[in-house]
Amino acid sequence: MSKVYVFMADGTEEVEALTVIDLLRRAAVDVVTVSIMGRKQIVSSHGIGIEADEVYGASEYFDADMLVLPGGMPGTTHLKEHEALGEVLKKQYEEGKYLAAICAAPSVLGFHGFLNRKRATCYPGFEEELRGAIVCTDGVVHDGNCITSKGLGTAIDFSLELITVLKDAQTAEKIAKAIQYR
Repeated sequence: MSKVYVFMADGTEEVEALTVIDLLRRAAVDVVTVSIMGRKQIVSSHGIGIEADEVYGASEYFDADMLVLPGGMPGTTHLKEHEALGEVLKKQYEEGKYLAAICAAPSVLGFHGFLNRKRATCYPGFEEELRGAIVCTDGVVHDGNCITSKGLGTAIDFSLELITVLKDAQTAEKIAKAIQYR
């Protein structure tokens, strides 16, 4: 079974985070939500309380097939500034494992240099934060071990791409049909 960690902070965009979590779990992917705030409870960008499965540091994260960063502000800033998370992302990237980010969060991948010469997308206005990337306007962009997406409106497509990568296209299509998406 594939293992995914979704990192969240105060100011995380709740729909981007929870859509990924929900659809991956429907696809029987082992998803662990992680708060980087020193407590399980985070407050989303729209004031909704979300309880993570664990607080950062409870796991080593190196058993992950994929690490996911939802967007939202100031959640993305918190993710970018968390040095230990940056080290985990770096190790994941160097091992060729998947990194996925949506909305403003692809800027975290750009900040760490993971998008150099890769196609990537993000929420409009954050393009300059995608250091070294070939910036695209597509809703979801998969290049190598990095998967990026524009924002809330692309959260289902983003999640289905993650399912395709972690499982297969047939499972992604089955989930899409089950939620009446296609």
